[in-house]
Amino acid sequence: MEIDLPDVKAELEAAFAVYETALITNDVAVLDELFLDAPTTIRYGGGENLYGYAEIAAFRSGRPSAGLARSIERTVITTYGRDFGTASTLFRRDTAPGKIGRQMQTWIRTPVGWRVVAAHVSVIPDPEVAA
Repeated sequence: MEIDLPDVKAELEAAFAVYETALITNDVAVLDELFLDAPTTIRYGGGENLYGYAEIAAFRSGRPSAGLARSIERTVITTYGRDFGTASTLFRRDTAPGKIGRQMQTWIRTPVGWRVVAAHVSVIPDPEVAA
């Protein structure tokens, strides 16, 4: 298996960038589009466990749109072959001082483009602040 083929990695980096923009602007239509519409798609969030595309879409449509701005750092995108990849990043929000967020996504290539099939978001005390 080839890891990080340049063209494939560039595609997934672009999909991740679209996701990040949609997230901070609360573009629910794009966020919904970027998750695979399947009962096997899972998203573990900061305060919710969502099983299946329908639960994820319902969560997104009911989530407040305020306070979504964030900065990301240490983003690592890795592709495996031509159709599978992961995206991991840390994030910070001004509204959550002393905390650091962690986000991991599993992406697959589909006939209509890259889609998230599993995601995990969590927030912990920022070890840099605690040090």
